[in-house]
Amino acid sequence: MSYTALYRKYRPDVFEDVKGQDHIVTVLKNQIKAGRLGHAYLFCGTRGTGKTTIAKLLAKAVNCEHPINGSPCNQCQTCRSIQAQTSMNVIEIDAASNNGVDNIREIVNEVQYSPTEGNYKVYIIDEVHMLSAGAFNALLKTLEEPPSYVMFILATTEVQKIPVTILSRCQRYDFKRITIDYITERLSELAVKEQVEADEKALRYIARMADGALRDALSLLDQCIAFYFGEAITYDKVLEVLGTVDIEVFAALLRYIRKGSVSDCIRILEEITIAGRELTQFTTDFTWYLRNLLLAKTPDDMTEVLEVSSDQLELLRQEAASCNADTLMRYIRIFSDLSNQMKYASQKRVLLEVALIKMCCPEMETDLASLTDRIRKLEAAMKDGVVLQKNSDMMTENETKASGLTSNSKDDQKDNETLAVLQKAMTKDLEMVAKDWRRILENTSSLVRTVLISARPTIGPDNTLLLLFDNPVDKDVAERERHVLELKKAIQKSTGTDMNIRYGVMSREKEKQQEYPDITKLFKNIPIQYVE
Repeated sequence: MSYTALYRKYRPDVFEDVKGQDHIVTVLKNQIKAGRLGHAYLFCGTRGTGKTTIAKLLAKAVNCEHPINGSPCNQCQTCRSIQAQTSMNVIEIDAASNNGVDNIREIVNEVQYSPTEGNYKVYIIDEVHMLSAGAFNALLKTLEEPPSYVMFILATTEVQKIPVTILSRCQRYDFKRITIDYITERLSELAVKEQVEADEKALRYIARMADGALRDALSLLDQCIAFYFGEAITYDKVLEVLGTVDIEVFAALLRYIRKGSVSDCIRILEEITIAGRELTQFTTDFTWYLRNLLLAKTPDDMTEVLEVSSDQLELLRQEAASCNADTLMRYIRIFSDLSNQMKYASQKRVLLEVALIKMCCPEMETDLASLTDRIRKLEAAMKDGVVLQKNSDMMTENETKASGLTSNSKDDQKDNETLAVLQKAMTKDLEMVAKDWRRILENTSSLVRTVLISARPTIGPDNTLLLLFDNPVDKDVAERERHVLELKKAIQKSTGTDMNIRYGVMSREKEKQQEYPDITKLFKNIPIQYVE
């Protein structure tokens, strides 16, 4: 026997099984019980929300010989024939391929004949907005005054395309997008029936990816089960199958964007591309992540609206505390525009790289949002007492002389000498930490790893590991006892050493920064970058 897709196998047989459309189910059941049925219904809503399912249930219920509380019994001969799609009383028409005047005239001629069995002859016209103007006109009179035994159920995803004359002759029902909670509950039920072990976090992510469409959620679950047949469905496996990215990657990317580190942003994008992630979906998910950050900054409790796990919520709040709302709005606008461009682009990665560069370098743009972001950065730098000057590397020789600035080659030489001295003076333990810093971060949780991205590992008193942060909030989070223990365990696992760690806030003065170089750069031949 051939395999049946989950969304077909578990299509509801009674109204009580329909999820998320209680406002419609209640009305239809009351009409059936009271015998106050309409002659024409219009079901509107996005894909996968249950329009066709409820249409078929309504067709069964009005013809059922022994209805139970307004729902079909599924036991009588009429219900079984409709279920098997052999009944002559229920006619399904796809208006996308049968949208001409002749197709509708056939229906008009057929309605003259009463049903051979059952009470009603039900016409279900799917995607009715695809009918031509002539076809709508041919249907108009019959739709207004059909025989007493005829019922029309029209379904559409684009109600705005239907003529007003048709709308006024139908009872209209708007189908809502199904909530993540409803979809997750349904997926859990079906996973048990299919004897598939699945994490709640994985099912909830599938529900969010379905965007309110239960049918899409079932298709995605089907895909995950097929890919990992016989295995438990975990959150990481769902990410792998759907080609999506975890929230900690977004957090790290945003950190690099705020630091203005284009190279690190491009590196993350390279890793995402190599991993086979879909860039259009990545753009949509990152926009969603920025939206969540913006909501997390509000004083109200947005836990239910954000719909994330407790761990992710803590990470969101941590990131939101150090983000500026106007800057987040600018980032959202850039990625929203990018989403529209990505749909039709052949070089999606190039567009994504340009967007990341725009976010890292607001000085490249002249729109109001970018100027505001630049002013915010300047004000923050001036408040901290940082001297801002034009980068001498970007100046011409005449501009350098006119400004009184000289080449910093001597400073670079001095820095290199300092690096050489420090490299010799470092203990073996610190050297191992410096070399394996990235691997050490990979062995920490998402929250700790994201916070430590902004830290500068350097040499502290008595050859301890000193972590300096730009933001005091990041320092406070990293210094929590459980996070300190987590980092120590990661260092122990990677290097086999028990390292003493100290924490501090980085000084804005260049002289102070020179005293605490980034030891992870000593072994990469990368000059130390000081804030000018």
